[in-house]
Amino acid sequence: MTDLPAPADGDPAPTARRRPARRRALRWIVTILVVGLVGWLFARSLADNWAELRAEHLRFSPWWILATACFAAAVAVTGSAWGRIVRWLDPEAHISAREAVAVQCLSWVLKYIPGQVGSVTNKVLWAGKKGISRTLVLISFVYENVFLQIASIVPALVILLVSLGPGILGQNATLMVAPLLVLIPAAVVLHAPTFRRILDLPMRRLLKRSVPQQYFLSSRRAALSSAEFVLPRIVNGVGFVLIAHTISDITPAQWLPFAAAYALAGAVGILAILVPSGLGVREAVIVLVLSQYVPAPEAIVISLLARLLATIGDAVVAAIYLVIRRTIPQEIRP
Repeated sequence: MTDLPAPADGDPAPTARRRPARRRALRWIVTILVVGLVGWLFARSLADNWAELRAEHLRFSPWWILATACFAAAVAVTGSAWGRIVRWLDPEAHISAREAVAVQCLSWVLKYIPGQVGSVTNKVLWAGKKGISRTLVLISFVYENVFLQIASIVPALVILLVSLGPGILGQNATLMVAPLLVLIPAAVVLHAPTFRRILDLPMRRLLKRSVPQQYFLSSRRAALSSAEFVLPRIVNGVGFVLIAHTISDITPAQWLPFAAAYALAGAVGILAILVPSGLGVREAVIVLVLSQYVPAPEAIVISLLARLLATIGDAVVAAIYLVIRRTIPQEIRP
């Protein structure tokens, strides 16, 4: 057998060599486009909120720094809880808490792409690099969002009903009933056999196979994980109360209702999947609830300031991702 002649100088590179170069170029182009889109949406959100708050002539408060840190810390706590779900679903997945936080932080920054497309795509691509089933990570994404909804809606509605009384149901029926309707499919997700049967039909058509049973949490683990997702909502609530305290003279008796209002607003914002980061939706819910306790103008200022500091907190989340990313070995970097 004779050896194939080597390509002469100036001849085009073999197709096999051109393909990796094209893929790298395509990845760079997609990365630049995504970063540019997220940066533009982030800058627009920051500019809009800053312009609205300038008219209020607010004085800077050191509590705002702590509130911003709380908003960023809540993302890290959520990442740790999501990482536990992945490890439960795939015990062989070598994913540390740091790596889970890094993936979550990047997905959180990509939330500015409407529909949570950026968030879920980041986790699916990360799963491919880690050798983890993409189907498993998609299911973990569903669990994460359902558990966040349960952790936001159930405690918040209980707190607001105790604080404001049953009359709030009549005054704001849409605000209260709509989140409650979300709990119906959420309850289904908590029951593994039912959740699997629901997913099995579309998965069979897409993947031509059934979803493995081990890709679903047991009812006990689902309940434990759902309770764990209450912690990031508490951290967020602390940050929001700190903001409200700098605007209004709120009493300790109002701390829980204010934190509940922010958690409920976050849940409703997540449901607005076509709106980047729930812009405008969360503020409307916050003003609606807080106006039951403080004058409406103060409620508006609190909601706008919370949005501004939460946006700044997203920049802190991006910084957290960059810092943690350097501590993760090259082969498992998201």
